[in-house]
Amino acid sequence: MRQTWRWFGPHDTCSVEDMEQAGVQGVVTALHHVPPGAVWTPEAIAERQQAVATRGDGTPSSLAWEVVESLPVSEEIKTQTGAWREHLAAYRQSLRNLAGAGIAVVCYNFMPIIDWTRTELRHRRPDGATTMRFDLTDFAIFDIHLLARNGAAEDYPEAVREATFGRFRTMPDEAKAELVRAVTAGLPGEVERLALGDVRDLLGRYEGVSAERLFGTLVDFLAEVLPEAERLGLRLACHPDDPPWPLLGLPRVMSTEADYTRVFEAVDLPANGATICSGSLGARPDNDLPGIVERLGPRVHFLHLRNVRREGPGQPCSFFEDRHLEGNTDMVAVIAAALREEARRRTTGATQEIPMRPDHGQDILDDSRSAGQPGYPRIGRLKALAELRGIIATIEHPNICWRNSGLNSPVKPSLPAPDITSGGNLGPRARMAER
Repeated sequence: MRQTWRWFGPHDTCSVEDMEQAGVQGVVTALHHVPPGAVWTPEAIAERQQAVATRGDGTPSSLAWEVVESLPVSEEIKTQTGAWREHLAAYRQSLRNLAGAGIAVVCYNFMPIIDWTRTELRHRRPDGATTMRFDLTDFAIFDIHLLARNGAAEDYPEAVREATFGRFRTMPDEAKAELVRAVTAGLPGEVERLALGDVRDLLGRYEGVSAERLFGTLVDFLAEVLPEAERLGLRLACHPDDPPWPLLGLPRVMSTEADYTRVFEAVDLPANGATICSGSLGARPDNDLPGIVERLGPRVHFLHLRNVRREGPGQPCSFFEDRHLEGNTDMVAVIAAALREEARRRTTGATQEIPMRPDHGQDILDDSRSAGQPGYPRIGRLKALAELRGIIATIEHPNICWRNSGLNSPVKPSLPAPDITSGGNLGPRARMAER
């Protein structure tokens, strides 16, 4: 697997030298300052490539921008309102500009409004480390009592609704403000400037939009951009919903293996692929992460490796970002499945490595002093990458006795890979006006 690292640009507290010393092979970044619906120009792309390729002292680095995360899909495209056709044209142009710069993997998501949701950004663990957490009762407090969304209470089990009343009555004002800051951290743009009224306005754009309608706009979007991506040699990788269930009355359409399979069947082109985020999908107990990587293998274009610990049965539920080798997901089995897929590709003459990155991480040691992006500590991710790298090295070691290890050899897939790489069929909904 190709070992990469997410970087938020020159303002990131993690420097280019830090990434080199971490031993990563490539960089995952994006033009976060460009609003959704606008074109990523060749000049802006080249400027970010130069930033990745240059150390702080001006000397060349050993790194390059290899994966885009993310090229955002505008709310206009998701709802097919306003200037959505102009935004589609801009998206295709951005893809052309990225391909012209030599970047081949583009991660995106189709979550309405909120890209990810947590109720605590620095939840303290018993050993003093801090991590991100989603508390279902706190989120219900935000939705029912602070946002006061119409009909919100009906979306939660009775026990959760009852728990919100007592907790909300005793919650200090600063704790309420911190809860709002944490939840809105997943909103696009300058989130610290958004008030609750702004959130209500954003939610109003999805009034009457069902999950089936949102899935339809996703298929329409892919029908418009995937043929161009295929022609350019790009791989588009859809990130799953985070967390993988409806929130704030908004539909979710990429939460399970069945969701991915449905999308791949609707727009059947090899460029149509997945970002398998083991943390996002792992928040649901019915998502079998090793099996998903195995069965969707040919369409796995990008991997986010992280682990969550569910705090209750079923879904939705509370969870927190656990250590990478702990939590509810068998990380060794996930990595073994990915390595088997890479071995399968080599037998077909393909040379595509699966780029992966250590996603999120607990703030440990001096991370708390760096004030970095929530979920992206330097030391915590360095520890995670070292652990993941150790798993890879062990599985790939020629002297490991696979027969007695309890794992299948990465050279021989334990499950047959589905034939989803033939390409060519755009599916019933994917026949918009020919261009």
